[in-house]
Amino acid sequence: MQEEVENRSVTLAINTAKLTGRTLKNAILKFLEAQKNKSRDSPDPIPHGKQTVKQLAEQNQGMSNIEVTDKNIKSFERVAKKYGVDFAIKKDKSVTPPKYLVFFKARDADALTAAFTEFTAKTVRKAEKPSVLVQLKKFTELVKNTVTDKVKNRNKEQSL
Repeated sequence: MQEEVENRSVTLAINTAKLTGRTLKNAILKFLEAQKNKSRDSPDPIPHGKQTVKQLAEQNQGMSNIEVTDKNIKSFERVAKKYGVDFAIKKDKSVTPPKYLVFFKARDADALTAAFTEFTAKTVRKAEKPSVLVQLKKFTELVKNTVTDKVKNRNKEQSL
């Protein structure tokens, strides 16, 4: 029998000419033993990306925060994920409109500034683009105002 143990999952490979009940039983026992050893050896994995403030604080790497008033947090999450920033978002409801506090690890400060610059550039580009709905309304008004010639051609004869 041959046994492989990978980082995330346990893989079991069996080399045999004939698969008997006894061989299958031994393989299952080896697999269960490897699963049990894997769960004892590896502690809880460190979360990455978006997480809770508590999870971020448990990593003991120092935390910083930035105040954000933008409601478009989801697009920021995509950019932060791209840069591999570990962060937590907390909504401050005491102020109207609500503010968002973005907590991040102190060592991720450079990556977070790069993510924020890309995020702000993306939002500025989005704001400069004209709205598709506004353009659609403008063109429908143009179509309504154009005069259409409703005279039909009645000369429909067969030709040879």
